[in-house]
Amino acid sequence: MKKLVVIDDDPKVRSLMRVRLQSAYEVFDTGDPAEAFALVLAKKPDAILLDLLMPGHSGFELCHSMHSFSFTSKIPIFIVTGENGNFFREHCKTLGASGYFEKPVDFPALIGAIESAAPARRIERRAHLRVAMKVMLKLVVRGESNKFKSEIVTTENISAGGFLCACTTPLAKDDVVEVHLSGQEERYVGKARVARKEVSGAPWQNYGFQLIEKSEAWVLQ
Repeated sequence: MKKLVVIDDDPKVRSLMRVRLQSAYEVFDTGDPAEAFALVLAKKPDAILLDLLMPGHSGFELCHSMHSFSFTSKIPIFIVTGENGNFFREHCKTLGASGYFEKPVDFPALIGAIESAAPARRIERRAHLRVAMKVMLKLVVRGESNKFKSEIVTTENISAGGFLCACTTPLAKDDVVEVHLSGQEERYVGKARVARKEVSGAPWQNYGFQLIEKSEAWVLQ
């Protein structure tokens, strides 16, 4: 059975969604947008039904974040809202939404859209799940004659097997750096290889690092 995650702060709407959809789908819901990411990562749904305006949170931002995040980027997001589509439909499409439905919901049309989108999706599952977690690291690059330079960087995208970050030290693909957790107590993590380099016009470059040697100090095992 396909799985859906419903994100809406109105409990009556969530209850209605569950009643109308539970015969065809396994439905999970939350009224707290702050918990939405964790629920989606845990349940790995075939589609997400998202309200736009919720107290303290913007469905627009949540839609954009889920569409941009590597592990959730391929999951179809359907906006289900009381807001007039003439104002927001195209904007939501640019943020990554697969469809826009105004309340009261046309459930046959919604189900048809889910069925059309869900079978076509192919989640590119990585060897390790990436998590949005802010971590400060010290990267050490050793050169000729054992000379080295170090740089403090911040990553907000990590996995058990690597991380993404920007740094000013020029690196080439397959270069190896030492990795340390930076903070009040510095801890050696291991060694990482540059697996990907993203071209940028800025004075820094974005790199994808793969851990090739890892200690128990790394934040995800």
